Amino acid sequence: MKDPIRQKGSFLSIILLILSGELIFLLPYVLARIFRPTFLEVFNLTNLQLGTLFSVYGAVALLSYVYGGAISDRFQPKNLIASSLFFTAIGGLVLAIYPSYFVLQLLYGYWGFTTVFLFWGAMIKAARVWGGDQNQGEAFGLLDGGRGLVAAAMGSLGVLIFSLFLVNDIELSSTIERKNAFRYVILFSSFIVFVNGILVLFFMKSNQKEEIKKTTSTLSNVKAVLKIKSVWLIMLIIISAYVGYKVTDIYSLYASEVMLYNQVEAANIGSLQLYLRPLVCIVIALVAGKKKYIYYIVFGFITMLIGALFFALGLVQAHMNFIFFLSLIVVATGTYAIRALYFSIMQEGHIPLAVTGTAVGVISVVGYTPDIFASPIIGYLLDTYPGILGHQYVFIILVLFSILGLLASLKFSKLVQKLNTEKLDLMKAE
Repeated sequence: MKDPIRQKGSFLSIILLILSGELIFLLPYVLARIFRPTFLEVFNLTNLQLGTLFSVYGAVALLSYVYGGAISDRFQPKNLIASSLFFTAIGGLVLAIYPSYFVLQLLYGYWGFTTVFLFWGAMIKAARVWGGDQNQGEAFGLLDGGRGLVAAAMGSLGVLIFSLFLVNDIELSSTIERKNAFRYVILFSSFIVFVNGILVLFFMKSNQKEEIKKTTSTLSNVKAVLKIKSVWLIMLIIISAYVGYKVTDIYSLYASEVMLYNQVEAANIGSLQLYLRPLVCIVIALVAGKKKYIYYIVFGFITMLIGALFFALGLVQAHMNFIFFLSLIVVATGTYAIRALYFSIMQEGHIPLAVTGTAVGVISVVGYTPDIFASPIIGYLLDTYPGILGHQYVFIILVLFSILGLLASLKFSKLVQKLNTEKLDLMKAE
């Protein structure tokens, strides 16, 4: 089989897929992650209120995963992805007027629909088809690594725009001045998302017709997927890893509240840590090759557990900059290594390609529930226990989920061995 990256037009398709895969979340998530202290101030929110916005997003997304995944098994991914980008960008115009908290809740619910229903299953299926039978690790490693690079670049660009439009130094600027500067960041982000939708619509390849099934009902596909044992273990792996990813939302806040950095320095921490994501994912894509990807996921959970323990035990305190950066790197490395591969193990788990979208939808219903519960819990802990104590409680939760993910990964590895043995025996019998 030809290397997918060398096929005509395929390189441009994966680039557009990478851009879309991160820009779609730029407005609802990335800006709040990088600019968390500023975001809380300009929208006059508490950590709990911001967490509730993410929870509203997650609740709508939860309802969208299964049906959105089924749709991706019936229509061309490029059309679904482009539509999703357009609708998401429009929401940015609402965000830029600094609406009331009630309107923000409606907006995040709207984004929960636009970024998932038409988008998520289509993106994962497009990546799996692009990777073929032998390059799943390369496909998903490049996808998530590229997405990380886009997030980091957009984060750095956002910080630059924010700094340029501040009339005074950050310490001397008023809330109104910060709101005016941050509005330019929001509007620029909306513009980039919309332009990406145009590029996808006109330049992404539509060569997956053979993988689109219109004869099987959605309900039948869901029932078939639920009977696959590996689906349930992937759910546990993703929910555990995604809690780790949700914790990355507070890195800039940790830098501000515990390490005593100013808002620009804290935003730079939020942006700089994102560069670890493409670095880790691209390394994973290069070294994983055609080996069993589940072993790298096991390594990821062990790494994430070690890093989380540093924070949970209160070992990272003000002026301990080296320990702070080291611990952040360890946690982020484990988190991003798992994210790079947790959908690539669908191939190892013997999940049929024809029902990829449906499987992604079913898995995501459980796997991404941290969108509902993690942010409010994190927000409550940070508001109720100010300073380092609240952050310690957050990382204790991460320790527990790291253990859960590690156990699920080890169980998945044993299941894969069993499935491969059964398949080999069946081939010999024939």
